[in-house]
Amino acid sequence: MTDYVKFFRETSPYINRHRGKTFVIALPGEAICQANFTHIIHDIALLNSLGMRIVLVHGARPQLEQRLAQHQLSLNYADHTPVTDSQAMECVKDAVGSVRISIEALLSMGLANSPMHGARIRVVGGNFITAKPFGIRAGIDFQYSGEVRKIDRAGIQSQLDDDAIVLLSSIGYSPTGEAFNLSYEDVATQAAITLGAEKLIFLGAEPGLSDNSGRLIKSINLSQAQQLLEKREEPALFGALQGAYQACLSGVPRCHLISYCADGALLGELFTRDGTGTLVLKHSEQVIRQASIDDITGILELISPLEDQGLLVKRSRELLETEISRFYVIAHPEGMLIACAALYPFNDGKAAELACVVTHPDFHNQGLATRLLEHLQDKAKNDLQLEALFVLTTQAAHWFQQNGFVATSLEQLPLEKAELYNYQRKSKIFYKALV
Repeated sequence: MTDYVKFFRETSPYINRHRGKTFVIALPGEAICQANFTHIIHDIALLNSLGMRIVLVHGARPQLEQRLAQHQLSLNYADHTPVTDSQAMECVKDAVGSVRISIEALLSMGLANSPMHGARIRVVGGNFITAKPFGIRAGIDFQYSGEVRKIDRAGIQSQLDDDAIVLLSSIGYSPTGEAFNLSYEDVATQAAITLGAEKLIFLGAEPGLSDNSGRLIKSINLSQAQQLLEKREEPALFGALQGAYQACLSGVPRCHLISYCADGALLGELFTRDGTGTLVLKHSEQVIRQASIDDITGILELISPLEDQGLLVKRSRELLETEISRFYVIAHPEGMLIACAALYPFNDGKAAELACVVTHPDFHNQGLATRLLEHLQDKAKNDLQLEALFVLTTQAAHWFQQNGFVATSLEQLPLEKAELYNYQRKSKIFYKALV
């Protein structure tokens, strides 16, 4: 019970932050075939009940392949794009329709003792997508394969305002009355851009992007995403990564790549600090990195005004040179440092001190300090295997409390730090467990 209560309390800041925001969630047809799909639907219903505006976009590739096989048909591809003839298009309509019905049915559940009891969710679909044909390219007529021309922003917003979940498929309609086979990734991307969504979330077979050692990459910037796309690495996630890159480039702040196989992956990504997948950030210039010797001047410019006010302990350039590996920074695109923080592990190997959390005055209220804090917490917990963080502050007590730190006494500090405590500054001591 204690763990449950703690988790529930820790989710409340995320619930408050996400309430009223638009999320576009993209589900491939493969997800519908998984046993975990019912749990995904339950989680989406929960997001809706918590006040999030949900646009759900689905694909139907395995369902389409099944129907093509039944009719002894197949799709030809040119440059990774299907050539959809009239017979194949009938199979597309059949497959998309069956998936749509399955999703609507699950979102309509309301049995007692089930997660959706009393939810009463309205699911709305329709001709929200105006499509255009690919036409003839390099001598190949793509026939009924198309791409998104326009998204009915006003129509979708109206339904979201009425607390409905908007369901978009991979079929679009032209002003001439024709239907076209679209990429669900393209539909989701264009919907997120048009609606000004807070998040675009792609669910896939993999938990996210991985490095060469197979370790999950927690976040990447646009430059890193572009490099992966140019190398055509991660083929299973290429479409999703391409969509995330385009969406972030067009104004969507954050895109997520998560697994449809892991139970609770969606909730874990949205309501926990560590997340469950890969985050693609819009602000490539604001990716957190470890400081280098070239950053010393920028760090001094950040901390010197606070040192002069007596809010921070003075650090000389020489001291910074020896401690530079402890610092982490966020830089503006023009190169100016706009935030910094430092992490000093204690010799006991169990805890560390968080220090020098500073944001440039022109960039206050943008969440930079919180991002730095979350990054250093993750590093302390996962990379350094530490159990706790300590912080000494004279001015930011409320901020640290808001971020999960609790007041503690001098006796609780590791001995090496307690012996250096400055009684003249009367700094308050805060503690946060990382377990």
